[in-house]
Amino acid sequence: MTGDAEMTPQRIAALKARLDRPVVLVGLMGSGKSTVGRRLAGLLGTGFVDSDTAIEDAAQRSVAEIFEQFGEAHFRDGERRVIARLIEEGHGVIATGGGAFIDADTRQIVLSHAIAVWLDCDVDTLVERTRRRDSRPLLRNGDPRTILARLHAERAPAYAEAPIHIAAGEMPHRQTTLQILEAIERWL
Repeated sequence: MTGDAEMTPQRIAALKARLDRPVVLVGLMGSGKSTVGRRLAGLLGTGFVDSDTAIEDAAQRSVAEIFEQFGEAHFRDGERRVIARLIEEGHGVIATGGGAFIDADTRQIVLSHAIAVWLDCDVDTLVERTRRRDSRPLLRNGDPRTILARLHAERAPAYAEAPIHIAAGEMPHRQTTLQILEAIERWL
């Protein structure tokens, strides 16, 4: 990262002018997609949406309830449709659920019509962050550290298809956001 001083408002404005598609944040639960996504949208002066929130609004029930009542396959199908709609609507920054980018069809939609950014975190950071909320269906039946380590190993190859990879870890969210801006600038 080149630092705060170099990511000037003028550079951010120039980057925004070059963006012709939404930025979609992917990665495991707890990697900071929603928090960083809000900051990123704020710096870019664009809209932000969390796909899980959009799914809950559309279904009139929580992600956990959808998983429980209909199963993961049903949830992933709805998730794909919602993410495609959000991209089509042109939302500036979209944070996805941790499993969204694992679905091959959803991943193809994102890679074809958005800029995918993988926020990668170490397992210790993920455990600490996910401990704060009890709304994570995949962490309810077992040791969170074991589950997160397994998910990281299983999902990393799919996440790695994102053209931008940010090692988010313990760094402050502002620093992560600036790294994303700089990485998108280089990628474009």
